[in-house]
Amino acid sequence: MNFLFQGLKTLGLVIFYAVFSISLTFYNKWILTGYPFPLAITMVHLIIKFLLAWVVRKITGCCCKEPPLTLSWSDYLRHIVPVALFSALDIGLSNWSLVFITVSLYTMSKSTALIFILFFAIVFKLEKPRFVQIGVVVLIVAGLFMFTFKSTSFALEGFILVLSASVITGLRWSTAQLTLQKEELGLWNPVDTMFYLQPVMILTLLPLAVFIDGVNIGTSAVVFRASFSTFTVTSLLIGAAALLAFMLGFSEYLLVYHTSSLTLSVAGVMKVSLLAVAARAT
Repeated sequence: MNFLFQGLKTLGLVIFYAVFSISLTFYNKWILTGYPFPLAITMVHLIIKFLLAWVVRKITGCCCKEPPLTLSWSDYLRHIVPVALFSALDIGLSNWSLVFITVSLYTMSKSTALIFILFFAIVFKLEKPRFVQIGVVVLIVAGLFMFTFKSTSFALEGFILVLSASVITGLRWSTAQLTLQKEELGLWNPVDTMFYLQPVMILTLLPLAVFIDGVNIGTSAVVFRASFSTFTVTSLLIGAAALLAFMLGFSEYLLVYHTSSLTLSVAGVMKVSLLAVAARAT
């Protein structure tokens, strides 16, 4: 009975994650066609996510009459900062790659993250190396690669970006699992995790955003010559994407806390499979 409950719980968490992940991937691709400033938009997402996490912590603190979780500087530097650095680079490079490549090529390339997640999970002793497990992962990645290969338009810049993001994904989620499952830190609530991660993520992406998007934004008629109504609609669209990103982050950290980074990677396989089908249908 307990096994059935755990299975249903994991399935529910996976579906929760997949819904927001798929939605955000297509929504970001659509946004970037009109506003090709991937890292600047990601910066806005991170700021809004931090503000939302701050508001939720304040509300829950008032309702539950308990002070929000507070981490010491030593714990913050040792456990939070590495996860935040890897998270910022993963998200930034992934979003940047969508400017150059199709969703199909993104899906094919990002599927390699499964290999890197398993590799770093073994390195950090989160998983024991098993030949069967490794073989299954390789077959899954090969299957996804062949499924999307013929429907892609190759672009070297985007491919390098998304492949780099896949490597960093392995580091991101392995270190995240190590941090979230340390009981002494008390990071069982995804809102607390996002609250502490966002400041470092913002500082990490800021130089990249200025370097990559600064000139384009400064010379863009879309940004500086837009009417008030256009500016309002754009703000609402980016705000909606930030809300999706907040819910995606919530679902990701919830899934990793209750299961493992490898479970998240399996959920990612389900997601990229659905993305591949949807991309070929559109």
